[in-house]
Amino acid sequence: MTQIYEMHLWGGKDYDFYSGEGSHHRDIIKPYLEAVTSFLASHNNKLTVCDLGCGDFNIGKQLVEFTESFIAIDIVENLIERNKALFKADNLEFHCLDISRDELPKADCIILRQVLQHLSNNEIKSIVEKLSNYKYIILTEHLPIGQFTANKDVISGQGIRKKINSGVDLLATPFNLKIKKDILLNEIILETNKGIIKTVLYELF
Repeated sequence: MTQIYEMHLWGGKDYDFYSGEGSHHRDIIKPYLEAVTSFLASHNNKLTVCDLGCGDFNIGKQLVEFTESFIAIDIVENLIERNKALFKADNLEFHCLDISRDELPKADCIILRQVLQHLSNNEIKSIVEKLSNYKYIILTEHLPIGQFTANKDVISGQGIRKKINSGVDLLATPFNLKIKKDILLNEIILETNKGIIKTVLYELF
């Protein structure tokens, strides 16, 4: 991931760190933020939120005020140090962790926004094993439109499974996440043949 940012493989050559169009394009992020803030604001007692793969924090910075506390995590150390310097709030903290290997902080709600799509199945399985500790998961994935084969394995990196007509489905084999219910929060159909960005809320037992 460090190399992806250093080489600007997701674009944004004018930025020090850039997490891609999916974190910056207004038509993608505006409806996402409306849906997620509506969910967070629906609780009388604000939730503690843990953002796994916070990236350049262009999304997360707009959610902090709706939470009791916001814990932002990424694997890229220089990115986390940069975020610490740029974004300040009494209820905000940043940590550099490998979410597939390290112990994760306690929270009410996990945000996983276009993160799993870049990881191998083994890494995803390791993360899924930890998700039962949380009440809510807000999962966003970039998927093909129409029929596709879920969870084809890939090598971790900048690309996603859409190129092989696949996408991450945590409820399907080999992940088999057990949930109480799921709610579609938001979906954005991208321009011709670029797929769909889908955000689903999972409530766990």
